[in-house]
Amino acid sequence: MGKTNPIDYVAGILMIVGALNWGLVGFFDWNFVDVLFGAGSFISKIIYALVGLSALWNLTRWGYAYKKKKS
Repeated sequence: MGKTNPIDYVAGILMIVGALNWGLVGFFDWNFVDVLFGAGSFISKIIYALVGLSALWNLTRWGYAYKKKKS
């Protein structure tokens, strides 16, 4: 996958946090981000946006690694 940089680590952590939060929502109907920062608050929206961007970042990195490995 190439050399790992700090953005890769942050994106990975944000993806894990997002996945755990969705697990809590799905299993227990409890949203950890909303509990910490308030439902619909500006900070909550930023966190959700960062989780989404980290997913896109990792998808591009994984796609690049797959393409590189295949060729």
